Amino acid sequence: MNFELIVFDWDGTLMDSEARIVACVQAAFADLDLPPPTREAARDIIGLGLAEAMLRLNPEMEPTTRAALGERYRWHFLGSHPTPSALFPGARETLDVLAAQGYRLAVATGKSRMGLNKSLVETGLTGFFHATRCADETFSKPNPQMLFELMDELGARAAETLMIGDTEYDLQMAGNAGVRALAVSCGVHERERLLALEPLACLDSVQAIPQWLARSRCHSLGLES
Repeated sequence: MNFELIVFDWDGTLMDSEARIVACVQAAFADLDLPPPTREAARDIIGLGLAEAMLRLNPEMEPTTRAALGERYRWHFLGSHPTPSALFPGARETLDVLAAQGYRLAVATGKSRMGLNKSLVETGLTGFFHATRCADETFSKPNPQMLFELMDELGARAAETLMIGDTEYDLQMAGNAGVRALAVSCGVHERERLLALEPLACLDSVQAIPQWLARSRCHSLGLES
């Protein structure tokens, strides 16, 4: 398993943004005098594109209402909603280690381009990744198009690519693209739900990724006893 390209999901994988996303989803519903979804329902759609997320929350809702909810969500999330979000502990250090080891790094996220750019600026990671794809630029997860575009842009084969994420949508996208996947349980979907999709492993946090990659490389080269 000699990977060259590592593709990260963003929310729930690198950034601890669950509370902010859930709060903004619920605020959007409240703005339109609609019953807000439960925390469990709101967190379950994290990782999907905004249109797909709103459809998942209420498939019987009029398209115009779903569009209005999306606009209100963007207003809250991109504005000054007080719920904070930050990189998970050790995430930046992990990225630095992987970059120093020569991996090409990319992001495939359900966020919008504006939302991802905002997060990259706030975390000081603007320009850090070799390529990024957002749900408003191509098909949303679990469609494999994000990975196809990233691999094409960076000249990587599926066998050289590893997708890392915290939701079943990430793992399904990887499977649909013929790419191997690594799960992290620090995000929104439970370990059992992730393991059902048979990732290479399910780690407790992104901090464990460099060591796991090193062990996997040694194993593939027959260097472990």
